[in-house]
Amino acid sequence: MWNSLFYYAILYSGVFMDKSKIKKIATWIIVPLMASVFILDIVTVVIGNIYAKRYLPVSEKENGPVSDDRIHFLNTANSDCILLESNGHFALIDSGEGNHNPRRKTAYQGYEKQVTGYIKKTALDTDGRVHLDFVLVTHYHYDHAGNFDPILKDKDIVIDRAYFKEYNPAMDHDYEVDDWGLQNCYNTMIKDVGERGIELIQDIPESMTFGDFELSLFNTGYYDDLQGKGENSASVGIKVVKGKKSAFLAADITGPSGLEEKLKDKIGVCNLLKAGHHGYYGSSSRGFLKYIKPDLVIIPNLQGKVYPNVKWNLTMYARAPFYGTYDYNGIIASFTDDGRIVLTNDIH
Repeated sequence: MWNSLFYYAILYSGVFMDKSKIKKIATWIIVPLMASVFILDIVTVVIGNIYAKRYLPVSEKENGPVSDDRIHFLNTANSDCILLESNGHFALIDSGEGNHNPRRKTAYQGYEKQVTGYIKKTALDTDGRVHLDFVLVTHYHYDHAGNFDPILKDKDIVIDRAYFKEYNPAMDHDYEVDDWGLQNCYNTMIKDVGERGIELIQDIPESMTFGDFELSLFNTGYYDDLQGKGENSASVGIKVVKGKKSAFLAADITGPSGLEEKLKDKIGVCNLLKAGHHGYYGSSSRGFLKYIKPDLVIIPNLQGKVYPNVKWNLTMYARAPFYGTYDYNGIIASFTDDGRIVLTNDIH
C-alpha cells in the first residue's frame, strides 16, 4: 500500500521517470521508515517492561484480593468493559463487544458469556443474584456498548440505574450513522431498560459517591463545536478517587476528537490512566499526559496492537509503565486503605 502511495505521489508531482525507478525510490523511503518504527517499538517495549516492575501484577488466584475497593479491567480483547467495586457495591462502565457487531461482514464471536460470567462470579449477592448500583455507557461505539443488550435482559442481574445520555448523531461521521448502527444500538438499550423497569438517567451528574470512591464525570453533555468529529467526541470520562489515589477512565477520549484539549486541565493529575481509544490513533498525546501525569497505564488491548507513538509517549514522555488487559487476562487495580494501588491478574 505504502509503495503505491509513494508511486503515485512521485508520478503526479511531475517527476518523469520509468516505473522501476519510481518503485525503487518508494522502497528507499518506506523501508528505512518502517525499520525506524520497528526499532522504536522494540525500545519502548523494553523500557516499558523495566518500568512495569514498579507495579508488577501479582496473581489473585495465589494471593487473593488485597482490597474491597477495586477497578476490574476485564479482558475483552480490544473493547472496554470495567467493573467498579467498592465496599460491597458494584457498577459496570461499558460492556465490551457483543456478538452482532454490524461492522463485521461475517459472524463474530464477542464477549457476552465472558462478561456476564465474570460479573456473576464477582458481584453475586446473598440472594444468588447480581446487584449493580448502576450501569454507564461512555459512548455508543459497539466495542463499548454492544454487549449491554444481554446484560440488561439477564434476569439474574439486578440494576438500579442506567446512565445512558441521549445519543446525538450530529456528533458523528456519516459512516458511523449510516454503516455502524449506533442509533440501533442506542434504541435497543433504551428499550431493554424500559422493559426491565430500570431507572433511566440521561442527564448524567458531574459527581457522585460510590462506596468508598468519589466519582467525577466529564463530558456529560455535548460540545457543539465538536459536532462531526466522531462518536469518540461524545465519550464520558470518569475520575475515580479514594483518599490521595485516583484513576481516570478515558473511554475513547482522544486528541483528534478535541476532548483531550477540552478536559485535560479539568481532570488534573491521576495516578492511574485507563488509556483512551485502546492505545490507537490519537490516544494519550503529550499535551494530555502533561496534565494527567500517570504513574501507570492500563490499556484494554494487546500490547502489540498499541500504536508505537502511543507507547513512545507513555514510556519516554510520561515514563509510565503500561499493561495490556489481553496480555494479563484482565487486570484489577486495588485501592488499599494504606494509600497504595496494587495490580492483580489471573482474574477468574
